[in-house]
Amino acid sequence: MECKQDRNLKNCNCTYTPCSRKGICCECIRYHLCMRELPACVFPNDAEATYDRSFDHFARLVNAGKV
Repeated sequence: MECKQDRNLKNCNCTYTPCSRKGICCECIRYHLCMRELPACVFPNDAEATYDRSFDHFARLVNAGKV
């Protein structure tokens, strides 16, 4: 399957500039799940900017109705 990195970048809200996985969703998801995290794209922009991509942070946002 061909990666659609250019198209993916249009929806990528990751603010970590040196990230080598930007727009390569399969690598990004695999990396973050191995770190017990979720990728930036599941967080609202203000929450993503904190770099806290933990499951707990995501759950708090869901409970607060922010996701």
